Parts: sequence; C-alpha cells; structure tokens
Amino acid sequence: MTFMMLCAAASLLAGCAQPHQQIEAGADQSTVIARLGPPKETYELPNGGKRLMWPTQPMGTTTTAADIDASGKVVSVRQVLQDNEFYRAEVGKWTRDDVLVNFGRPFETSYFKLMKREVWSYRYLENNVDYMIFHFYFDDQGVLRTTQKQPDPMRDPTRRGRF
Repeated sequence: MTFMMLCAAASLLAGCAQPHQQIEAGADQSTVIARLGPPKETYELPNGGKRLMWPTQPMGTTTTAADIDASGKVVSVRQVLQDNEFYRAEVGKWTRDDVLVNFGRPFETSYFKLMKREVWSYRYLENNVDYMIFHFYFDDQGVLRTTQKQPDPMRDPTRRGRF
C-alpha cells in the first residue's frame, strides 16, 4: 500500500512539471513553438542563435526563454525572471540591450529626473513564495548603474485598497 501511494505521489509531481521543463536540449525549434506557442519576443544572440521569449508581464511573474543555436536546435529553456538570473547582470557593464535580451520587455519603465536614471521593472516570484519587483537603473548612456528589488505592492495584502 505504501509503495502504491509513493508511486501515485511521484506521478502527480511529474505531472506538475512546467511545459518548458519538458523540452530537451537538442530538440528542434519547432518543438518549443509547438509546446509553448509562437514567441512574443525574439532577440538575436551574438553566436548567430536567437532567444525566443514567452513573457507573462505586465501582471504575470514569469518569462520563459528558449535559446536556439544557429542550426535551429534548442540549447536551453528556462524561466528567466528569478534571482539567480537577475544577479548575473553586471553593474557598469550591462546596457539596456543586455537587460532586454536577457529578460524581455519590462512591465513598466520610469525616469527619475533628479537621479538621471531610467528604471525598468519586472514582476517575479521569489523562491516561489514572495511576489517581488526587480528594478534595473540605467544612466543616460544606457549603462546599468544599480539594481533593486522590492515587494510587489499590488500583491501585498497589507496595502490592499490603498491604490
């Protein structure tokens, strides 16, 4: 009986895999598109490949990115709106284009005149628990100068009704 319950639990967990997690490296680009639909954003990569993206912004918290090599084969498929991806951004080195290619279009952009900083903001789910917003601050030349994360006020139960 215990064995059967373990098997049932394993089957349920296997069924919980996200669609992008079921795509193997080396598959054809057409396999990704068949599973996820047409990409909403496409970016050229330096190696002759491209990155296909399926964002759920402005209110969603995920962006699936599929890297495709020059021959049309899948290199990787992953969810890019998460801390380990955001922290790859290099302050003083990355530009707006780097952020765009790595994370897609932000759900919101702002400009802080006194700071002379343009800010791009992305909603995401930190550790699959906390609704957050990650901000990238660019100088007037488009170079990344700082980053910041904060709780998403739209999802903060203590702030409901204050907007």
